[in-house]
Amino acid sequence: MIACKTLQEATDLIRYCLRSGGITIGRHFRAELANEGLTLADAYQVLNNGNVFMPPEKDIRSGEWKYRSEGRDPEGKKVAIVFCFKENERGFLITIFSLER
Repeated sequence: MIACKTLQEATDLIRYCLRSGGITIGRHFRAELANEGLTLADAYQVLNNGNVFMPPEKDIRSGEWKYRSEGRDPEGKKVAIVFCFKENERGFLITIFSLER
């Protein structure tokens, strides 16, 4: 089980995972990415430039800590991405959604 990260640790680690290729994209994430009309490159920009502002939540089924990064896509729309860490250097993208509804 991966220990709970601080907001800054989670932000830094997901960016490291992006640079190192340590990202797994979940099926639900892919579906919501399409629903939002975004590309994977858009999502990566949000993760690279956004930040984790809210405390993590523990998933009651898996026991994993879930984090929410918020940032802007290339068009300037505010977007949130929920992710967790499956291993110390592997991020798992759970879902993505617009914050401008």
